[in-house]
Amino acid sequence: MTRFLKSVALIAALVSASGAHAQEVKALGTFGKWVAFTYAEKGKPVCYISAKPDKSEGSYKARGEALLLITHRPAEKAFDVVSMVAGYQYMPDTDAVVTAGGQTFRLFTNADRAWARDAKTDGAVVQQLIKSSTAVIKGTSNRGTPTTDTFSLNGFGAAYKAIGDTCKKP
Repeated sequence: MTRFLKSVALIAALVSASGAHAQEVKALGTFGKWVAFTYAEKGKPVCYISAKPDKSEGSYKARGEALLLITHRPAEKAFDVVSMVAGYQYMPDTDAVVTAGGQTFRLFTNADRAWARDAKTDGAVVQQLIKSSTAVIKGTSNRGTPTTDTFSLNGFGAAYKAIGDTCKKP
C-alpha cells in the first residue's frame, strides 16, 4: 500500500470515531489524482474520495498531510459532504476558501478540518469540482500562516462516480 493510501486509510479510521464499529477501508480504485474508498460503519457503507494537493504554498516550518475529501453516508442520507484536512490547526473563527471554476465557497473550520456549512453548499462545491480542472483552497493556521493548496481534478468525475455506484442515493 502506498504512503498516500495508508495516510487516507488512517484518516478514514480517525474520521470514523466509532472505533470498534469501523471495518477495514477498501480502495475502490485510483482515478487520475483521486482515490475512491469504502468501509462499513456500524454495518452501514460509507464511501469517500480523496486527493492530496499538487502544490502547497505557505511559509510554514512543519505541516502534516493535506487532503480534500468528498464523503457519502447513505444510512444518514448525507451525500457530497466536502471536507478538507489541512495538515495543521486552523486559526479559530476563520474560514477556508475553496475556488473552482471561477466560483468561491467558504468552509467553516474546526481544529484541522474545514467543511461546507450545509448540504446545498456541499452539492454546489461538488458540481463545480466536476466541471473544473483545479480547485484552490486557502486557509490560515492557528499561528497566522496563510496557506494555499492547489488540487488537480484529473479523475475527480470517475472517482465520484465510483463512490456513487457503491454508496447509492436512496
